[in-house]
Amino acid sequence: MPDDIQTRMSAEGADPLLFAGVNDSNLAELQRTLGVRVSFRGEAVTLSGPSEQVERAGPVVQGLLDLARMGETVTTDDVSRLAAEGPGSELPPQSPDGKIVLPGLRRAIVPKTQGQREYLQAISGHDIVVGIGPAGTGKTYLAVAKAVETLARKRVKRIILARPAVEAGESLGFLPGDLQAKVDPYLRPLYDALEDMMPHDRVQRALETRTIEIAPLAYMRGRTLADAFIILDEAQNATGAQMKMFLTRLGVNSRTVVTGDKTQIDLPQREDSGLIQIERLLPGIEGIAFCYMHESDVVRHRLVREIIRAYAEDQNG
Repeated sequence: MPDDIQTRMSAEGADPLLFAGVNDSNLAELQRTLGVRVSFRGEAVTLSGPSEQVERAGPVVQGLLDLARMGETVTTDDVSRLAAEGPGSELPPQSPDGKIVLPGLRRAIVPKTQGQREYLQAISGHDIVVGIGPAGTGKTYLAVAKAVETLARKRVKRIILARPAVEAGESLGFLPGDLQAKVDPYLRPLYDALEDMMPHDRVQRALETRTIEIAPLAYMRGRTLADAFIILDEAQNATGAQMKMFLTRLGVNSRTVVTGDKTQIDLPQREDSGLIQIERLLPGIEGIAFCYMHESDVVRHRLVREIIRAYAEDQNG
């Protein structure tokens, strides 16, 4: 058609399979979502179609190429997310804090959204970081990745991962086994994140030597945690007293990341949440950063974003 245009973009350095996806699924999603024809040959991507659609598709393709250059697997959900964010949605230029390379991993862990990028930068520059946002935004995963990287670089001597063991509509007392067996289900997401970043045998050795410790929040009482990277996950379910206890464990050469989702408080009274309290009490203190993730930072299946939006609309309606 007469108003159709064609533009070529350099794909140099981008892994073709990571960019195009299995059976060119990402290219098909680009065409379906943005209404452009996409051709990937050699080290060039060609976009053709109506000028408005091609101009809109350019930044999206650039963002996908950037992910593929970093060794990150690109999915159709990434295509949808970048397209939904609109102009300027491509990844910002890389900085030293934008990429986490872990020993034994064949790929880099990189932030996929601006919110994730700011979160990692805050962790690098502050002793205490509070990450607040919905499920699927990478709050815990990126914090664990940063902890493993910090340990690998010998900047700390150990990692401590904690979670409050709160009964989310289920009875803890009726679970089988001893205390450790009862609380393990609450800690499983931390084990999962850790084992995605370290070989299983290395995780087991680190747990045996207590280089890495995964424990219920209550186990932190009475301790001073020095030379450690400490993560408190699901912090919305810590009481005010527990949160104060946890934050005052911070010792010399330690850093802390607190993660939570204010829409998933399982305590009997919402106002009892330690996360809600520190959000009111601690902003403005030097060395403490608050990072807020949003629906646009969700990097799980695209339906997670839709589900979060539906619940938010119902709550506000």
